[in-house]
Amino acid sequence: MTISPDFSAASTAVTAVLAAYLLLGEPWVGRRMYESLAGRRDTEPRALVRYFGLVLTLWWAFAALAVAALLLSPGTDPADFGLAMPDRPVYAVVAVLLAGAIAVASGRNFRDLARQGRNVPGLASIEAMLPRTAEERRLAIAVAVTDGIGAELLYRGLLIAFGVGALGLDLYAAAALSVLVYAVAGFYQGRRGVLAFAFFGVVFAGLYLASGSLLLPVAVHVFLSVRDLTLPAPEKLRAAPEAAV
Repeated sequence: MTISPDFSAASTAVTAVLAAYLLLGEPWVGRRMYESLAGRRDTEPRALVRYFGLVLTLWWAFAALAVAALLLSPGTDPADFGLAMPDRPVYAVVAVLLAGAIAVASGRNFRDLARQGRNVPGLASIEAMLPRTAEERRLAIAVAVTDGIGAELLYRGLLIAFGVGALGLDLYAAAALSVLVYAVAGFYQGRRGVLAFAFFGVVFAGLYLASGSLLLPVAVHVFLSVRDLTLPAPEKLRAAPEAAV
């Protein structure tokens, strides 16, 4: 995979501000938002609905800024942002189907564990976001899909292009930087969240670099997000203090 983005001054400014927020602001904002949700979840019936509404608004605002960065750079091709078909479409389709099957199978296993009251990996760190009503479930799916699209467009498409085109980094160095920025976004889930985000950031960046397209990482990200945000929620939060932040 090779990209040669040519960022204009305006596009560089927009992306630099957005990247600074993602690195320095998003971890703290995300933590405060989740902490507030966890504190109100059992006392305010529509707390999660409002939280999801705000998350959707923020994601689409960030996505609009990413598109603006592309439009403000006439010398940059959409493919430089990963907006292209995979280099090997057949392999990409097989990978998407395999990822979907794994997400479904693991989701069923997680649901069985949750119903039995047994430990589900990572559940404690997102319990406040798990839906309890049909409306919450619909919004959870919308957030999961939006998260998959928005996160890949920003953290993989935009930030890697910015690293190469504006910072002059090697493609893999730019990808590593994007993984770092993505990892700190998991700060709202505590230290384990940062590690989990770092791991999946490597996976998503690898899928992007291997395929030359955001299609594959978006699909895998959406599958995983839908799986996690549709797990059955307990009546009361049982999150450990370090995870409910």
